Amino acid sequence: MKKITLAIIGLMGLSVAAFAEDYTKYVDPMIGADNGGYAFPGATLPYGMVKLGPDCNNLTENAGWQVNTPVVGFTHTHLNGSGGGCKYGNISFMASTGEMNPADYASAYSDPVAKVGLFSINLDRYGVKARLSATRHAGFHEYIFPETDKANVFVDLGKFLASIEIQEFVGSEVTVLSDTEIQGYQRIRGGWNYSEAYTVYFYAKFDTPCESFGTWKDGKLYPGKASQSDENTKCGAYFTFNTKGHKTIRAKVGISYMGCNKARENAAEITSWDIEDTHMAAVNEWNDILSQVALEGGDETVKKIFYSSFYRVFMQPSDYIGENPKWISDEPYYGDYHAIWDTFRATHPMINLFRPTRGGEMVQSLVNIAEHDKFLPDARTSHWSGRTQGGSNADMLIADAFVKGVKGIDYEAALKCMLKSATVYPGDDERQYGRGGLPDYNSIGYVSAEYERGCSRTFEFSANDYAIATVAKGLGHNDIYEKYAEKSHSWENLWNPDIESMGFKGFAWPRHRDGSWLEDPNFTVFSSGSFEHQFYETFSWEMSFYVPHDMKTLVEKMGGVDEFTKRLDHYFNTPFPTKTDELLFYTKLVGMCQISNEPCFLAPSLYAYVGQPYKTAKIVRQILRDMYWAGGDGVPGNDDSGSMGAWYAFHTLGFYPNAGQDVYLISSPVFPKATLTFEDGKQLVITAKKASDKNIYIKSAKLNGQPLDRCWLRHSELVAGGTLEFEMTSKPTDWAKDGILPPSLSDEYNK
Repeated sequence: MKKITLAIIGLMGLSVAAFAEDYTKYVDPMIGADNGGYAFPGATLPYGMVKLGPDCNNLTENAGWQVNTPVVGFTHTHLNGSGGGCKYGNISFMASTGEMNPADYASAYSDPVAKVGLFSINLDRYGVKARLSATRHAGFHEYIFPETDKANVFVDLGKFLASIEIQEFVGSEVTVLSDTEIQGYQRIRGGWNYSEAYTVYFYAKFDTPCESFGTWKDGKLYPGKASQSDENTKCGAYFTFNTKGHKTIRAKVGISYMGCNKARENAAEITSWDIEDTHMAAVNEWNDILSQVALEGGDETVKKIFYSSFYRVFMQPSDYIGENPKWISDEPYYGDYHAIWDTFRATHPMINLFRPTRGGEMVQSLVNIAEHDKFLPDARTSHWSGRTQGGSNADMLIADAFVKGVKGIDYEAALKCMLKSATVYPGDDERQYGRGGLPDYNSIGYVSAEYERGCSRTFEFSANDYAIATVAKGLGHNDIYEKYAEKSHSWENLWNPDIESMGFKGFAWPRHRDGSWLEDPNFTVFSSGSFEHQFYETFSWEMSFYVPHDMKTLVEKMGGVDEFTKRLDHYFNTPFPTKTDELLFYTKLVGMCQISNEPCFLAPSLYAYVGQPYKTAKIVRQILRDMYWAGGDGVPGNDDSGSMGAWYAFHTLGFYPNAGQDVYLISSPVFPKATLTFEDGKQLVITAKKASDKNIYIKSAKLNGQPLDRCWLRHSELVAGGTLEFEMTSKPTDWAKDGILPPSLSDEYNK
């Protein structure tokens, strides 16, 4: 790799050995950026507060980018894969030529190129090439103009993302400080979490003095006027340059949530006027993570999809340490948990596996937020919690960290926060905080149909209660353990044994507060919806498989091993009924499995609980092959803070976590060899002899040279390092058929 110096490496605290290979060459940030994947294609660092990238199409797409629509600016704050949850798109910079027109400056584009730490694009309307890079709190802009005496670089503080979940403008202010400096702020409210107003401050320094400058307010230009004050109006400012002898204009832009002076400090993170220096520093930092998985052999395109997926896992949550406007603290502070309902299943378990120190900071940050706010958040952006989609799923993050020995967390304080979520009703704020429907859940044992999302919440609360029981038991609070282990059976209260579908009996079903079951001819096992529905972003056929903490009991409820297996087979192999009037929340299906959304993430691995992992291998390989590819539309659904990427990455390595437990369920390793390097330097070498597109089934396995006849692993077995060897074949096998099954609550606790 060019331009990597020992000085840079030493400054960043990275090892020379980490860069023996440039793994960023396999990363394509455009994968998943189109067609509803909403992957962020711009420049950022791991957990970076600044995510600098293009905003298109009148600012209606949630990661900013939308293919084949005009570019309207380059903003510094974005979410990755946020779906309908619109947020950010703050502090918009743009370039133009000719006379300034703040009402009309969008440009068609060509040749977008996304690399790790560098995004470039041509603004065809103006003949300008834009290049962007980023540090943790600052963005680097480079604009290459044609020869003109009217080359403009400007900031529009009235622009922001405002699509499905509408953000609203509150105010802005701008000041030209000199012929090379400008500062100001933008104040926005609303979006996905219905937040109170948040303020993003900025300071920008240009490398070239401008020929002239001006500001505007509400679309009216004020040439030569150096400032516009905040009168709840949209404003902006511009610098005009003569580029007949100097075509490239560069700017360093620091942003902050604390003030303009802090933004100026943040801009100083960029120490060079050469954008390649900032780019290569980003490459170095990303390589430090990407190099933790070294893949050998296999298909180069699959390798590209893997590393692009692995890359997206570590974009969020964002590190806001030092950028907390809410309270004074030197404790870890992270934001952009968007949303834990999505990320607890795979994203955070992957962080805990490869970067447990960061994982610990993230969980401790949640505890700190709960202590200064009201509850543990289920989603949090712009320093504001909300919305809660289902369960109190921060519980799952705490339990996942606890059972995996993640340090840096006050687990006693965390348990208190979990118990508050489980006992204190948030009232009218139940979409923002805590557990909605809690009065029913804690009195009659389920969330009744009188509350929205009653079925989804009951099943998720049951898993959350098991998370509480897990932490309580580990901390020696046996009374709490007994109580919440018992409560984790609450899902059984919404198991209706009389509901029948496609030859199978017994399904999750809404129930009224008086104990009667919901009777509505328009409500079926395929009904699906959003916040007002009984099944949030899922349906009964799918939700009925979600008892991750006690699969043994679920298998019994479904009629035993044979019936459970037949039902799971049917779920994956039977098309969703085409004549139904119900609307699926997403449409990427494998049979009836909505792999485009998180509620089904664990389902392909459930064959482990009946000793038939070869069926998991078949389904997983089908999904990897058919639902992911190296294109802009190459993920099956919203990436959701790296969730789709984490699912792909885990299964490519050959295992998948049951979140909140120390268990990984083995599927089908794709590459002949993968070397995992953990944070403490230990290595696990995974080999899959004869692995190929045809040889997807495990014939035999060894862990550290000893035969492995079970299709699951403990976390401690992975991170201890050593060897995990598989022999692959093209035919289904009986491997692990008679091995010990993965643990269930029923194994340790009799209700």
